[in-house]
Amino acid sequence: MAARQPRFNQAVLIDTTPLPESVPKVEEVGASSAPLMSASYFIGARCRAYNDDYMVCKTEAHGRGEFECMKEGRKVTRCAASVIDDITKNCLQEFRNHWECLEDNNQQLWQCRKWEWNLNGCVYQKLGLEKKIPGAPENETPVHLRRRQIYSQNENGVIT
Repeated sequence: MAARQPRFNQAVLIDTTPLPESVPKVEEVGASSAPLMSASYFIGARCRAYNDDYMVCKTEAHGRGEFECMKEGRKVTRCAASVIDDITKNCLQEFRNHWECLEDNNQQLWQCRKWEWNLNGCVYQKLGLEKKIPGAPENETPVHLRRRQIYSQNENGVIT
């Protein structure tokens, strides 16, 4: 038992200092972790150039560069928001099914492959974006395309 009673600070600290005018204004993506995870490979596919520019900026700043790389970071945010907007306009039901499954299953992708296949097909057909896992072996079927998963749940909910 601790000898000291815990103290909790209920105040919210917000920095009200405005950003410099050189930093472009951008709205936040406005999505929680499950929709972001569901759309992550499509965001990576469309926004790769912006992501690479941001990472080059951060690398050249030796891990610092919060202000120096804000322009590049804002471009990444705008691009990610545009991908989510396009997915919701064109594949809303498939997107919602997939991210709700992720939300309900502790964000374990293997438990939501059925919904993922539907989403991948819709996004490829309507937006031309394809899910590719970086670093996946060329001579093997990618894990998200395998019809028989290594881990699966039987009808009783038991992982086999």
